[in-house]
Amino acid sequence: MAKTAKPLPPLAWLKPRLAVSRALSLLSFLALAVLLLVWNLLFAEIPDKLLWIILAFQLAPLLLLAPGLILGHARAHAWACFVVNLYFIQGVLAAFDPSKALFGWLLAVLSFGLFCGALMYTRWRFQYDRKLAGE
Repeated sequence: MAKTAKPLPPLAWLKPRLAVSRALSLLSFLALAVLLLVWNLLFAEIPDKLLWIILAFQLAPLLLLAPGLILGHARAHAWACFVVNLYFIQGVLAAFDPSKALFGWLLAVLSFGLFCGALMYTRWRFQYDRKLAGE
């Protein structure tokens, strides 16, 4: 018994969803980077010698994904879904510490927003490309 392919949604249905999911991804991505930068520079009590090492370690994965996310590549959004799980875990762990609770919740919410936005953008972008190819 052959499995029948599910029909793709029309382009008019996909275009606004692509725009919203891309906007959510970019907004969450930028807010996540700014949150990490502001927290480490202003609120975290990190010795000066370690500050730039910790910032580089935390921002490096985001900087690697930045060109692809900014240009709207679906594969970069797919990789962002994997990478952002690290920030979600960090946020949940920080949320249990009363001195870092606000930072933890913000980090968890922003990483969840990036995950959802990037996941939906990836799905809809591949559907959109398949539909444009005549499938």
